[in-house]
Amino acid sequence: MYKIKLFLFIVPLVISSRIDQDNSSFDSISSEPKSRFAMLDDVKILANGLLQLGHGLKDFVHKTKGQINDIFQKLNIFDQSFYDLSLQTNEIKEEEKELRRTTSKLQVKNEEVKNMSLELNSKLESLLEEKILLQHKVRYLEEQLTNLIQNQPEIQEHPEVTSLKTFVEQQDNSIKDLLQTVEEQYKQLNQQHSQIKEIENQLRRTGIQEPTENSLSSKSRAPRTTPPLQLNETKNTEQDGIPADCSAIYKRGERTSGIYTIKPSNSQAFDVYCEVKSGNPWTLIQHRIDGSQNFNETWENYRNGFGRLDGEFWLGLEKIYSIVKTSNYILQFELEDWKDNKHYIEYSFHLGNHETNYTLHLVEIAGNVPKSLPEHRDLTFSTWDHKAKGHSNCPEMYSGGWWWHDVCGENNLNGKYNKPRAKSKPEKRRGICWRSQNGRLYSIKSTKMLIHPVDSESFE
Repeated sequence: MYKIKLFLFIVPLVISSRIDQDNSSFDSISSEPKSRFAMLDDVKILANGLLQLGHGLKDFVHKTKGQINDIFQKLNIFDQSFYDLSLQTNEIKEEEKELRRTTSKLQVKNEEVKNMSLELNSKLESLLEEKILLQHKVRYLEEQLTNLIQNQPEIQEHPEVTSLKTFVEQQDNSIKDLLQTVEEQYKQLNQQHSQIKEIENQLRRTGIQEPTENSLSSKSRAPRTTPPLQLNETKNTEQDGIPADCSAIYKRGERTSGIYTIKPSNSQAFDVYCEVKSGNPWTLIQHRIDGSQNFNETWENYRNGFGRLDGEFWLGLEKIYSIVKTSNYILQFELEDWKDNKHYIEYSFHLGNHETNYTLHLVEIAGNVPKSLPEHRDLTFSTWDHKAKGHSNCPEMYSGGWWWHDVCGENNLNGKYNKPRAKSKPEKRRGICWRSQNGRLYSIKSTKMLIHPVDSESFE
């Protein structure tokens, strides 16, 4: 552009000078040679200018073509981008329409849920009112029943009361027999003690020192447990040196919880886990902590026991029976839920032998959790391969062996170990659970079942 402008500026000057020279040539007839050479120089200059202008125009045309091509390419890219954006815009519009339709459907469903919630609230209020009415009726019936019992004491007693009285009478007779046995054993112990004293006197006379004097006297002065256990313990100690239960181990001076060997009366020796707490020795018969042991076992395994005493285990029905068959024991349940809340409940109990399917009879003593196991009733033990009469489906439906009663799934501490997830109530019932009589279902994380003699305090 600069060359074109220069050329346009120079050309008029050259032409005007050329015209002036021509006019002067017409006026003067004789022209000089120098003016001719000047004209040729001007033509050359003009030709060079035109040549340079042509080259400049050519370069300008090439550059312009390149710029136009770039512009066209950019326009094509812009058109393609605009087309893509239009497609995306159409898709967004379709999605927006779909979202609007979904939103309208959700609004309709939300209205339906609100209506259902209102209906449920109204039904719940009506149920609460019915519950209050039923409670009033139950209280009224209880008062009427109390008045009837007070006014007519001669009416025939309930079968459960009769069976309980019979059971208490049998226990009283057993206690009387045991007391007689204790008296006889006490006489034998006195005789043995006197014999030991005579031996000690003889040793002193001969001048021989007895190094085991203290141990012998400690054995002969063993503190007494419940009478039958004292009899078995003394007999086992004298013959095999194996205590009859954890109470006998505790009275020997062992104050540490751990695994020990015991040998109850008329039984083989076996290992148990003795737990010492609050100054009392307890025998651990069941422990669940992490689900590492499968508790859906056979009848034979529940009879003989399974698992590890330092982890999860079931001691065995026959072993439990061999410990408690000759004395009165307390059964304690220790429960811990998934919120780390700890509960316990204690029962006095009686356990039958294998001929009765190890029937359990309970009477509550104390506890801080609402009771779930029925009292004053015979609860029979069942497994999936050994079903007690009347409870044929309970072990298969809810897993594990347990003392079932009329309703399956109310409580089962030997069920499947469920981790703490959101589960339905039927799934919780198939696991370790404890349902109280007020209807609350406790999902359990860890359990312990422990026993110890009723008069274990006499060991202190």
